[in-house]
Amino acid sequence: MSYEGWILLTASLVGLSCGLIGVFLILRRMAMMADAISHTVLLGIVTAYLITHELSGVYMLIGAIVAGLLTAVLVQWLHTLGVQQDASIGVVFTTLFAIGVILIATKAGNVHLDVQHALMGEITFVPWNTIDLPLIGEIPQATFILLFVLAVVLIAILAFYKEWKITTFDAALAASLGIPVVFLHYVFMTLVSVTTVASFDAVGAIMVVAMLITPAASAYLWTDRLSIMLILSAGIGVVSAISGYYIATWLDTSISGSMAFATGVMFLISFIGSPKHGIVSRFIRPYTIASTQD
Repeated sequence: MSYEGWILLTASLVGLSCGLIGVFLILRRMAMMADAISHTVLLGIVTAYLITHELSGVYMLIGAIVAGLLTAVLVQWLHTLGVQQDASIGVVFTTLFAIGVILIATKAGNVHLDVQHALMGEITFVPWNTIDLPLIGEIPQATFILLFVLAVVLIAILAFYKEWKITTFDAALAASLGIPVVFLHYVFMTLVSVTTVASFDAVGAIMVVAMLITPAASAYLWTDRLSIMLILSAGIGVVSAISGYYIATWLDTSISGSMAFATGVMFLISFIGSPKHGIVSRFIRPYTIASTQD
């Protein structure tokens, strides 16, 4: 595959995995948790490096999972103590992210971990860091990790689709049916953490947040069916990734930033043109109703 092809494939995998996970974040009204975890995984990554002195994907994933779960636990703990959830998220993620930044500046300044890289990523370098797989040959490490994470996300969603659906829309009903709501919540937070860190090194925190929230929010405007919403969100993520790359090539600017911008454009199109919730439909609906009554 060409250099450009690997970049597009990697970005598309980010769009797919983040788009699928993002639907449940939006429906559970936990969009800000995506922002929180996408920043606090930095602490997990740098801590894993300081312990192992390696930047391999396995150690990064472990560190990110721990940081993501720590974020979820601390947010839930503060919320149970009476702190509003949005305030809990703000306090936890800014504190943990700040600790990660301080550790990078003081302990990991001699490696490629830096704040700019953490925020914007460096997807242009992805095709150069390869691993050799049997029967497949050389493949970028970030692409392989994203393929693995996408498979895990798909298996988790398909295997427990009914459980995710019930716990998302009515947690009280799910608990009364004997579904382990708290356990599934932390499993979901683990999936968010794994998806985030898999995307983190390639595209940075900004695009991770954009891909987790915006495609799902766009899909939410088009349909009320969960299955269709999942497909639409994943598709919008892929379209945003590909179109963002060509926008960046045209303007000679940041690829990750352009992909995040493309998700905003897709949301704007959905916000205006959605047949049910779009601005245009809201404007013409009263006139349509009036004409049918006449």
